[in-house]
Amino acid sequence: QVQLVESGGGLVQTGGSLRLSCAASGSTSSGYTMAWFRQAPGEEREFVAAIRWSAYIPYYADSVKGRFTIGRDNANNAVYLQMNSLKPEDTAVYHCAAGTAVVVPLITRARSYDYWGQGTQVTVSS
Repeated sequence: QVQLVESGGGLVQTGGSLRLSCAASGSTSSGYTMAWFRQAPGEEREFVAAIRWSAYIPYYADSVKGRFTIGRDNANNAVYLQMNSLKPEDTAVYHCAAGTAVVVPLITRARSYDYWGQGTQVTVSS
């Protein structure tokens, strides 16, 4: 079992920045892929970014490429999502996920992930 706990969400103005963190505990493994998904009200869960624990190979959705950065915080067994140049359309609940898929497009699909955090709200005001 893997437990994931997100933090760092909040309210920010358009153009602002936020940094989300996902702390992992339990049976974590270097073989996992860690990802961020987001879900706005009435919408399906959407892939944002992913990274493998064992190698720095990030992958991003086109909608966030160049604005968001996913990275590993090995000292704290965590993954972060640095979000810059935020837009109102980035407003959603952001979820951290862990799974064993390692290739595209599998890593972009929510059903490829076995473990999920409870989510953290990000609201971008216009």
